[in-house]
Amino acid sequence: MESVGKVLIIVQNLPIPFDRRVWLEATSLFSEGYTVSVVSPKGKGSDYQEGHQILEGINIYRYPAPPEATNFIGYFYEFIYCWIMTAILSIKIWRSIGFDIIHACNPPETYFLLALFYKLFQKKFIFDHHDLSPEMYLAKRNGKRDFLYRGLLLLEYLTFKTADVIITTNQSHKEIAMSRGGKDEDSIFIVRSGPDFDRLTLLDPEPELKEGYNYLACYLGEMCPQDGVDYLLNTVDKYINQLGRKDTKFVLLGGGSALNEMKALSKELDLDKFVRFTGRVSDNDLCRYLSTADVCLDPDPFTDWSNQSTMNKIMEYMTFGKPIVAFDLKENRFSAKDAAVYAEPNDVIEYASLISSLMDDEDKRQKMQVIGRQRVENELAWEYSKPNLFKAYARLG
Repeated sequence: MESVGKVLIIVQNLPIPFDRRVWLEATSLFSEGYTVSVVSPKGKGSDYQEGHQILEGINIYRYPAPPEATNFIGYFYEFIYCWIMTAILSIKIWRSIGFDIIHACNPPETYFLLALFYKLFQKKFIFDHHDLSPEMYLAKRNGKRDFLYRGLLLLEYLTFKTADVIITTNQSHKEIAMSRGGKDEDSIFIVRSGPDFDRLTLLDPEPELKEGYNYLACYLGEMCPQDGVDYLLNTVDKYINQLGRKDTKFVLLGGGSALNEMKALSKELDLDKFVRFTGRVSDNDLCRYLSTADVCLDPDPFTDWSNQSTMNKIMEYMTFGKPIVAFDLKENRFSAKDAAVYAEPNDVIEYASLISSLMDDEDKRQKMQVIGRQRVENELAWEYSKPNLFKAYARLG
C-alpha cells in the first residue's frame, strides 16, 4: 500500500517502545497507512539498545542515553546533547526514508527549532503536548518561579507558536494551549492516553504475590520527585502504625530517578517488611500484580502540575477493574469518577483511612471494579482516542 504520508516522531523522555503513548500513536498511524520513523534515546541498562530497529513496521532510531541529570548543568547538557543527536538522526532519516511531518513530544519544548529548519522545506509540525513543563518544574522546586521557570514558559510559547497542530492529553492542557499559547481551538485535538487492551490483559489472581498477607495494594509508575511516592510511604507508615493494619503488602512497581531515595525513606520508616520495590517490570509481571491487587494507589499530591495532568496509572488500574485511592485532583476525578475514592489533597492520614476502609468493604470494591472497567471499555480505551489523532493529521491537509 502506498504511504498516505511520512512521519518523524521525536521523543526524548523515554525509549521507544517503552513510552506507551508514543508507541500507540506510532502503530496507529502505521495502521492508517503512514510511514512512521521514531527517534528516541536508548534505554537504561540492557533494554532497547539497538541503534536501529524495525518493530511492527515502525523504523526506530535510538541514540545513547545521556547521564541522569541532577542539577542545572546536567539538564542543560541533556537538552543540548539530545537535541544534537536527534538532529543528526533526523537528517539520516530525511535522506533515507523521508518525512513530511515532524511530530515532537514534550518534555522538553526545544524541538521547535528543528521544526523551524524543516519548515524551510515545507515540512509540517505537530506538537504532542504530554506534560506541563513549567508546572512540573514548580512541583520539583517547591513553587520557585525563577528565571528557569520563565525560560520554560518561553520555550513552551515558542513551541506552541511554531506548531501547525497541537495534540494534547486533556481539557486542562487544551485550555493552556489556548491561553498561554494563543492557539485557535480548531488547531488543538485532545488525544487521551487510553489503555491498550492488547498489552494489559486481566489474568487469574496469584495469591502468592501477596507474600502471606491478606491484602495487596499496588502502585504503578515512575518514581520521580514530583510523583508523590514519599506521600505514599508516609501513608503506609500511618496505615501500619496509627491504624494498626499489619495485614497488607504494598508493592511499588516502577523505576525512576527517585527510586533509591524512596527505598532509603522506606528503610528509615522501618517499612521494609510491608513494602517491596520491584523496579521496572515486564508487561507480564505488571499484569500479574495488577490482576491480583485488592486496591491500587495514585499518591500524586496536589500541585498545579498534577491537578491538570492525566495520570496513565489511573486508566491502567481501571483496565484491571481495580478500586483506586487518590488525592482529590481535577483530572483524577475526570478520569476515574466513582472508580476511585478521594482523600483531601496531601492528607496522608485520610488517605490511609480510605485504604483501610476499602480493604474492609469487599462489596464496595466490587462495585468500583465494575465502574472502572466499564468506563475504560466504553469511554477511555485507546480506540476512542485514535479518531482524534487521525483528525489532527487530516488538519494538516
